[in-house]
Amino acid sequence: MSKNVLSITDQRTGKQYEIPIENGAINAMQLRGIKVSDDDFGLMTYDPGFKNTASTKSTITFLDGEKGILRYRGYPIEQIAENSNFLESAYLLLFGELPNKKQFEDFEYEITHHTMLHENTKKFMEGFRYDAHPMGMLVSTLAALSTYYPDAKDIMNPESRKLQMMRLLGKTPTIAAYAFRHSLGMPYNYPDNELSYAGNFLQMMFKMTESKYEVNPVLERALDVLFILHADHEQNCSTTTMRVVGSSHADPYVAAASASSGLYGPLHGGANEMVLRMLREIGSVNNIPNHIKRVKAGELRLMGFGHRVYKNYDPRARIIKKIADEVFEVTGRNPLLDIAIELERIALSDEYFINKKLYPNVDFYSGIIYEALKLPVTMFPVLFAIGRMAGWLAQWEEGLLDKEQAIARPRQLFLGQEKREYVPLKKR
Repeated sequence: MSKNVLSITDQRTGKQYEIPIENGAINAMQLRGIKVSDDDFGLMTYDPGFKNTASTKSTITFLDGEKGILRYRGYPIEQIAENSNFLESAYLLLFGELPNKKQFEDFEYEITHHTMLHENTKKFMEGFRYDAHPMGMLVSTLAALSTYYPDAKDIMNPESRKLQMMRLLGKTPTIAAYAFRHSLGMPYNYPDNELSYAGNFLQMMFKMTESKYEVNPVLERALDVLFILHADHEQNCSTTTMRVVGSSHADPYVAAASASSGLYGPLHGGANEMVLRMLREIGSVNNIPNHIKRVKAGELRLMGFGHRVYKNYDPRARIIKKIADEVFEVTGRNPLLDIAIELERIALSDEYFINKKLYPNVDFYSGIIYEALKLPVTMFPVLFAIGRMAGWLAQWEEGLLDKEQAIARPRQLFLGQEKREYVPLKKR
């Protein structure tokens, strides 16, 4: 008997079934053959939140939460963050290989020259209230781009797909910067094609009256690394949303808007804001022991620790911690950093947290860095979306070209009323 087979005995009927195991998984449709009677629908799995369900096969990102490993197309995230830049990482995610010099220059040129927004898009964004949330503006404007580029609906055309990818990677930072300026009541700054991807984003946000914005190389590099670390993370909530919407053959603009909506939620893109709130509530290093005590008592949660997937130290958190030190040499030390470092030290040495495998994740330090850059918490998920756009697009195209995929349509376990006879209103 093959070892790659799951043997099942249905105690309801006494029948035995053998289901092939491939890549450590069984095909859920094989369970449909397990029935009590001929008119039985067949067995299903029940998995709220998809905690143990693989919805796709992918070659993009490898994640081993038990060992704290993250790789883009086989390359360890530590090596990419140290040696690469965001656009090179985006190329890797999209096309599967690191570019040569000519390929990278062409890719960089294309994205740089797709940063401008149609002037009507500016007017569209100006229509939002003065206090509109930047993430809401990003979601809406990404969806609006679908109306500007009807050619995006030609999703089976490889050249058209590539063009939309360049547009989205180029225009997302511009939309984000415009949303930031809108929240300040300031005029929008046009993109500067002479600057890097991260440098251009900084100047679109912060340039005032100077003729040429001087980009600080430390802050530029820090932002670029943060984009890299957020570029992809396997089948998370927003990426799954991108794939689900894409499965209906919607164009990538509305799919990206949907993915951004998933990221908008506080349990996904807003986690680093919750870390900042916690650090402010603690207020002082001296108050940490009492906070830890309350966490153990179940009164509070330790924000920025633990992860649905990681049961080890998030490799991105190690990189961000190092970046934070470099940023604070330029911006001045954020007093919250001392609280964060001491909180991390205590948690990593405490048996309670070790046994629960609660280690720092990427959100623990990223919010402190964003705050040092003088960005409001409303911009945190927007910056997340800029980096994640590369991964969303890679996942969208992979799902689109996967012949095993079909339009997403999960099943349900119906627990409602059986058939009832309708009673007219006047008789109720």
